[in-house]
Amino acid sequence: MAGTEWYTDFVDLGYRPSSSDLLALFYFEPAAGMSKEEAVGRIASESSTGTWTTLFKLPPRMKKLMAKAYEIRGNCVKIAYPLDLWEEGNAPQLLSGIAGNIFGMKALNNLRLLDVSLPPAYTKHFKGPRHGMSGIRSMMRVPKRPLFGAVPKPKVGFTAAEHAQIGYETWMGGFDLVKDDENLTSQNFNRFSERVKLMTRLRDKAERETGERKDALINITAETNEMQKRAKLLHDNGWRFAMIDVVVAGTASVQTLREVLGDYGMAIHAHRAMHASFDRNPKHGMTMHFLAKLMRLIGVDQIHAGTAVGKLVGGVSEVQLNAAVLRERQVKPVANKLLAQDWGSIKPVFPVSSGGLHPGLVPEVMHILGNECVILVSGGIHGHPKGTRAGAIASMQACDAAMQRIPLPEYAKKHRELAQALEKWGAMRPR
Repeated sequence: MAGTEWYTDFVDLGYRPSSSDLLALFYFEPAAGMSKEEAVGRIASESSTGTWTTLFKLPPRMKKLMAKAYEIRGNCVKIAYPLDLWEEGNAPQLLSGIAGNIFGMKALNNLRLLDVSLPPAYTKHFKGPRHGMSGIRSMMRVPKRPLFGAVPKPKVGFTAAEHAQIGYETWMGGFDLVKDDENLTSQNFNRFSERVKLMTRLRDKAERETGERKDALINITAETNEMQKRAKLLHDNGWRFAMIDVVVAGTASVQTLREVLGDYGMAIHAHRAMHASFDRNPKHGMTMHFLAKLMRLIGVDQIHAGTAVGKLVGGVSEVQLNAAVLRERQVKPVANKLLAQDWGSIKPVFPVSSGGLHPGLVPEVMHILGNECVILVSGGIHGHPKGTRAGAIASMQACDAAMQRIPLPEYAKKHRELAQALEKWGAMRPR
């Protein structure tokens, strides 16, 4: 085999990255008989200018485009990629490089993309969120507390009229947002256009009756041209948000809709459906916080980040890492987890907490994420003993208690809806 492979040419432990390099952090496990240097050389090679064998002729400029594995610590490696490897403003091409063929290489038993540090020379070609957190607060007239929303449950099956009526009860209970779930688009029992029409009518009614801003996260996910049509229908009916299942739609579609919705002055609510297919295994795939970072880059305003106390996987530290890359301007590195990130002028994004929440868990979510978040309490309002409106009222009472730092049992003594919710669920954590 001598002279046939050149993977170790992509390993340079003396290299010091330049300010324009894109840096990636990987966890890796070499296959049997493969050294760490050989394994990381293959990662750097396959994700940049390499191939499996030495070549007859190689232009000298290729040397300047080679990725370099420059730091190996245990089973983690940092790889530096020259800026010229990346097309300006092209998120799909970024993934094709740092998260492409490398996951299928036989030289590795496991490979996980932990994080990527994007240099200013790269991020300047992306617009990021149109509104960001402060813009959404201004738009919804909610200055301090978390925003609250709910999905009609069960997640699919309601007619458009039933869906809209549940939305109205949710708004009247004090919630800001009503949300479609990830698999509700335009099925024959609940067509998109009919849902928009009926939701618009009841939104206007709820705003008149409460004097509050009300909106909805209506799911436009479809083929990209169809998404643009649905975005226009939402805009024409005065909606301020659109929801996209960003993983299944893909970064290209999200980038297109960022432009369309941006022109309409609308915000993007990003649902992360399918994320766990590549981020749940701690040894392989890629992390949720890198997905969150990518979505901030290409322009969503809100994205689901986990609850830590609900029914979905993801502990407190993971949820807080997700929130950090979404909200902070200067992200500090965390050993073997996060790389430093300077977001420059790219606006911060609301982390969304959802999945198995009820009023008794609201203070815990607020303790983990603070007030700069969106909290979705769905089954936990619709399952309230007195119905959806009472469930929403109970959740807002739980929020008020947390804002005032009053224990829920004490606050519930003078707030009937919260007391009823605590009697049913207490502080139960669903599974």
